[in-house]
Amino acid sequence: MDPVARAALSSWSWRPEVIIPLIILGILFVAGWRRLRARGGRVTGWRTLGAAWRPVSYIAGLLVIGLALLSPFDVLVQQLFFMHMIQHLLLIMIAPPLLLLPNPLPFLLWGLPGPLRRSAGGALNRVIHKESAAGRVLRAMTAPVIVWFIFVGTIIGWHDPSLYNAALRSEWVHDLEHVTMFAAGMLYWWTVTGAGPRLHKNLSRVAKIAFILAVIPPNMALGVVLAFSQQPIYAFYNDMPRLWGISALDDQRISGVIMWIPGNMMHFMTALAIIFLILSGEGRKPAAREAAWSDGDALAAPGMAAGGGR
Repeated sequence: MDPVARAALSSWSWRPEVIIPLIILGILFVAGWRRLRARGGRVTGWRTLGAAWRPVSYIAGLLVIGLALLSPFDVLVQQLFFMHMIQHLLLIMIAPPLLLLPNPLPFLLWGLPGPLRRSAGGALNRVIHKESAAGRVLRAMTAPVIVWFIFVGTIIGWHDPSLYNAALRSEWVHDLEHVTMFAAGMLYWWTVTGAGPRLHKNLSRVAKIAFILAVIPPNMALGVVLAFSQQPIYAFYNDMPRLWGISALDDQRISGVIMWIPGNMMHFMTALAIIFLILSGEGRKPAAREAAWSDGDALAAPGMAAGGGR
């Protein structure tokens, strides 16, 4: 094996600024899930708060973040464009839905000690309350149309050659790229999943399908540009040692195909899953009352009071 490849594949980063938050979030979620499961009594279905899939999904999302930022992926991105593309997909398309599908906010709050939970829940309620100035700003900035532009703009913007090359040459710019891409992915999947805190009336399932499918054309266009370009777009990779005999141009084409097909496949699969829910009858179940999401006592999910319990 090529010495550079061997060194890269054996490299794991032990970054405390990544590891410590992941561990804390995992502990809080599991502790909160156990408390709510104990309060809720018998678990009777996958929709219940105590369903076992919720911590499994959340912990899997945290592990995906760790894989993207701490594993050899984060070293190989300096040599291979397609590894960088996979890393981005992990942060944008895989980790966020795994984290948000369990509706994590109530579990994270209930993982806190009682006094701290009440303080945090009360503070969050004041910030997101529909009558507060901050709440009005947040609602304006997180409208589905705005979220769509943030998501698409973040992905396309970071693939501008100047920004992309800067991210590869500067560690802090690279970290900024990861943070903004992950944040955009969380915003996008927050809108799709309807996880708390609920700032808007939940989109209908038909509207969610339209919202998801609208992301595909710009994502596909960028993938096509990368896949069919006749010369490398990102100068940084021209100067890097080439691993496994992959030229810079072929590397770029592989990256374009990854964005074009697997990247868009996630959107298609999500839309198909929503269609399945509609056809199976899940789509005909009544939605939660809007008041349950927006009054002063309910915080992150219907019936989930921030200050109740011990």
